[in-house]
Amino acid sequence: MTTAIEPKRASPGPVEVALLASVFLVAACGLVYELVGAALASYVLGDSVLQFSTVIGTYLFAMGIGSWLSRHVERQLPAQFLRIELLIALVGGLLPALLFLANAYLPSAFRGLLYGLVLLVGTLVGLEIPLVMRILRHHVQLKDLVSQVLTFDYLGALAVSIAFPLWLVPQLGLVRTGLLFGLLNVAVAFWALWLFRGEIRARSAHTVAALMVLATLLGTWAMAGRITSTSEDRFFQDKVVRAETTPWQRIVVTRGPQGHRLFLNGNLQFAQSDEYRYHEALVHPVMSAYATGGGAPRHVAVLGGGDGMAVREILKYPGVEKVTLVELDPAMTRLFSTDETLRQLNGDALNAPRVQIVNTDAFQWLEQGSEQFDVIVVDFPDPTNFAVGKLYTESFYALLARRLSASGFAVVQTTSPLVARQSFWTVAATIEAAGLRTAPYHAHVPSFGEWGFIVASRRPFTPGGGTLPAGLRFLTPDTLKLLFDFPADMARVPAEVNRLSNQVLVHTYETEWGKVAK
Repeated sequence: MTTAIEPKRASPGPVEVALLASVFLVAACGLVYELVGAALASYVLGDSVLQFSTVIGTYLFAMGIGSWLSRHVERQLPAQFLRIELLIALVGGLLPALLFLANAYLPSAFRGLLYGLVLLVGTLVGLEIPLVMRILRHHVQLKDLVSQVLTFDYLGALAVSIAFPLWLVPQLGLVRTGLLFGLLNVAVAFWALWLFRGEIRARSAHTVAALMVLATLLGTWAMAGRITSTSEDRFFQDKVVRAETTPWQRIVVTRGPQGHRLFLNGNLQFAQSDEYRYHEALVHPVMSAYATGGGAPRHVAVLGGGDGMAVREILKYPGVEKVTLVELDPAMTRLFSTDETLRQLNGDALNAPRVQIVNTDAFQWLEQGSEQFDVIVVDFPDPTNFAVGKLYTESFYALLARRLSASGFAVVQTTSPLVARQSFWTVAATIEAAGLRTAPYHAHVPSFGEWGFIVASRRPFTPGGGTLPAGLRFLTPDTLKLLFDFPADMARVPAEVNRLSNQVLVHTYETEWGKVAK
């Protein structure tokens, strides 16, 4: 009796290894281009969930178009692969730089250019993978072909999905990240040029084309800093003096007629000329009112507010023993505790011995801790996306209530009750649904217009109670009481509770502020 022995598979040849490595790089590059496009879209257009969803969906749809078109490519497969690789390198590598420039010089064209470039890159990548598989079938057994290609494709995507937020964007920025992966595409093209040197016709012409793409990307790399700074100077209409991209946001500080201004993901956070109005209105109504219950607040928490301006106002009360600042992005607290000019703006509050800085997610910090506070100041950016929107939900305010002392007060910055009236009262309804009383108020801040705040507490809040510290530029005992009067066009309207399961506030906010943008 004889036993059939399966022939031993030969070790992978150089062509197979090279092409599978190319698949890894192609997948990595393709994912980077769609992540860069989605990140820039979220900075410029807002709502990161919507932008990432539509950009990735468009990219995948385009890959399907490319895969379908690949059936019409029948001859000179290695040469076609090389040409497509160079096109991906050029279009994908320049994508973030082109979008930066479009946003600065032709903002009305940004959305069309974004999706046009994503469609083009996705189509080219969709063309590329089937071509690689058709080239590989001459070197790999059919039963192994699909599994190997998909394995390396997914591994490339995994590597980039981890590196993009943790290393690439923080270290290189969006423009240079795109260019780096464009250069990797060029490297694959040169690799293919050498690997198939016996099969590619007009090798000199292909070599010149590859060198031209390489030179274009290297030249753009050398100008990347200037492209970013020039684009942002024009977009923000002031000189950009500090800019940093972190895993969480784009931080930009400008200097102009209004002094220094802070932008997060393109949204204004404060202007030096009138930030005192915002921060005095945010902090002092609750800080001064707490004393009416007997004794000054001793333990205060600030959630958000990594610029230190709210902390500066809190430190004007000598009875405060400890201020805990909870800020997600360590780059914010580092910038505002080390830069000399910014330290002057916040009175060097972040380096004060009474201040403890905790760099973590505020939702998790509330959830995991048990320490209670006399006053909690909530100074988050507006709910422009679901990541921030969760910090305006009933679940969040229930956690906030648990960390607030029985006689304590919390205050929440709550967008404009004039421009975003429904959004403002949605926050009020949500806080009340968490079991807290509310006392809404508003103040005029020229950079923002009419701006709203809400006091949250278990005990009744009396406006104007207590003593204000000396040296305030905006608030007085008399003007403080007036903040709690609402004219008819800002009066309360029925509003739905904002929950983690629906995040109605994000949609309402976008709708109301979108009308202003138009």
